[in-house]
Formats: sequence, C-alpha cells, structure tokens
Amino acid sequence: MSLTTKLVLVVRDDLDPALAVNAAAVVGLSLGARLGHPLGDDGTDASGRSHAGLNPHPVPVLTASADALRDLHDRAQAREDLITVGFNEVARRARDYDDYLATLKSTSAADVDFVAVAVFGPRNRVTALTKRFPLHA
Repeated sequence: MSLTTKLVLVVRDDLDPALAVNAAAVVGLSLGARLGHPLGDDGTDASGRSHAGLNPHPVPVLTASADALRDLHDRAQAREDLITVGFNEVARRARDYDDYLATLKSTSAADVDFVAVAVFGPRNRVTALTKRFPLHA
C-alpha cells in the first residue's frame, strides 16, 4: 500500500527513555484521535486468534533538540495542510488535565517548552520538516 500521507513523532533528545516513550505515546494517541482515519482490518492468525486492526502508517519516532522541536511545532502548525499535536512541559508536569489547562492559560507561548511533537499530512511536506532529525535510539 502506497501512502500519500506521512505521520512522524519527534521527542526531545534529552529525555530519559521512560519519558520519551510516554511523550511519544501521548502525541501519538492525541494525533490518532484527531485523524479519524480508519484502522486496518482486524486479522486472524493461523491458530484462529483475532488481532485488532492497526494504524496502517509507519510511525517513525525521531529526536530533536528543544529549540528544533519548538521550531518544528511552529512551522508545522503554521501550515493548513498539516495536523500538529504538541506535548509540552506544562502538560507533563500537571497533576491533572484541569491543572494543565489552568496553568497553560497563564503561560505565554514563548514559555511553552515542547517535550514531543506529532505531525501528519502530505508525505512531502512532513518529510521536508523532519528529514534532518535522527531516529530515536
């Protein structure tokens, strides 16, 4: 299956592994909820066990510096043909979602530091924004 769209998750390169996995999961789930794209068909293995359908897109997890992550978020969010989800330090440190929203409301955009960013859209546009970032190791 040839896909015309691309999905990329980018996590901050100085995160501990457990925080990087969590950040990738948060933006991945959040992006998935926004896409509304159908999953692949459920499958059945040779033993007859059912396996739930999966997202048909490859999902590379890349890394970037804090500054590069902010730049990626800003550039991707400025494009109408891309869907962008950012997970930031305000959200990561919040006790619950209401706390996050209240704290975010009093935080200037310049003080929102990103932990991870997910970008989805036309393959060439997403590649142009993310091709310089290495895979998470």
